[in-house]
Amino acid sequence: MPERNEKNIVLFVSTLCSFFSAFMLSAVTIAVPAIGTEFSMNAVWLNWVSISFLLTSTVLLVPFSKLADKYGYKKIFLIGNIVSIAFIAVTPLSQSTVPFIILRLLSGIGGAMATVTGMAMVTSAFPTNERGRAIGITLAAVYFGISVGPFLGGFLTEYWGWRSVFWAPVPFLLFAAIIMLWKMKSEWTHPYEGKFDWAGAIIYGISLTGLLYGLSLLPELIGLWIVIASIIGVLAFIWIETRTKNPVMEINLFRKSRLFAFSNLAALISYSATMSIAFLLSLYLQYNRGMSASEAGLVLVAQPLLQAIFSPFAGRFSDRMEPVYLASMGIGINAVGLVCLALTGANTPIWFIIIGTLIMGVGSALFVSPNTNAIMGTVDKSMYAAANATLSTMRQLGGMVSQAIIMVAFALIIGQVEITPQYYGAFLTSMKIVFSISAGLCFIGIFLSLARGKR
Repeated sequence: MPERNEKNIVLFVSTLCSFFSAFMLSAVTIAVPAIGTEFSMNAVWLNWVSISFLLTSTVLLVPFSKLADKYGYKKIFLIGNIVSIAFIAVTPLSQSTVPFIILRLLSGIGGAMATVTGMAMVTSAFPTNERGRAIGITLAAVYFGISVGPFLGGFLTEYWGWRSVFWAPVPFLLFAAIIMLWKMKSEWTHPYEGKFDWAGAIIYGISLTGLLYGLSLLPELIGLWIVIASIIGVLAFIWIETRTKNPVMEINLFRKSRLFAFSNLAALISYSATMSIAFLLSLYLQYNRGMSASEAGLVLVAQPLLQAIFSPFAGRFSDRMEPVYLASMGIGINAVGLVCLALTGANTPIWFIIIGTLIMGVGSALFVSPNTNAIMGTVDKSMYAAANATLSTMRQLGGMVSQAIIMVAFALIIGQVEITPQYYGAFLTSMKIVFSISAGLCFIGIFLSLARGKR
């Protein structure tokens, strides 16, 4: 167990990197219209601005969790931070769509390494009676990053161009790397015997990539066949992992613990329902309502700001009371907020949209911290990285599902065209459909959350 001072350094570094990782996601979302305009992207390519990063990080989260067990959480986290700095700094040099998307894909490598080890370091450094508070603080940094991302991202995009959004975090991430090298002496490893599960990792990566690519081709028949083949690949991956000595994903954790299984499924449903909000509202406010990037960013601050405020309290409450009740209440509140957003029309008052996002902020805070605490509390210390990787995978998969729903809606309703004024009505229809589907997912999530049982 590290000393108190080092525990705080671990929390500081993890919090700082979590903040800027979240900042990038939300700030880039606000910059999407400007990026799309410069590169003349159609509606489907716009989705790839966000989903490209999510795809790579999702594919690599689980393999990197196994490498982190063997070589150390701190080491993998540090390498991931450096890789992120390199690709984030180079991405703004892109002059067309394809290089930009490729660099976003490569940025996901560093994102996966840092994501899978950040929470594992915090969970390892703090004792059980302090873990909920530390998790809450880390998650609060995520939500604070998401909350200031739209405003600062909009401001940077409007006055210095979208490229400044990528360059802004670089010096802070460099500072975090220096602090780690200078002050963090402890390392956490859980080495295992045997070979790395390359077969599982390759099938997993190909299946997820194929699934997303196939969805982007819909409604073409080839897209449907790729989706079916990818689903078969995912099922094959699960079958292989249950029979492998050192699986790349610990599927048996789902079989051994009902609480672990249903908590992760509830997380997948929750993220699938909620991670489309900022992307869609950013486009809606800038396209349909004619707002500037900075004005749209101010509107989008509401939801993550309340998440940042309430997350530490929710995490602390989950140390003292049953997390299942807090988490189930949170996902139910999210369903109400999504119903409000699904009612958005061409002339809906902005205050009504803000109320919907405020409801979502409270609901997400009540769900995420207690749900994370419940999951991490079900496993032995030797499985922290695996459990965190699984939860992170649920979050990233949720983000991919969320963007995939948008992608399919855009492909079927708008088509492979640039979103110009003549398509604003079709975009609004797509947005309402996506929010309605998301509200339905949250209602399903309530029952999944309650079904997990108590700690």
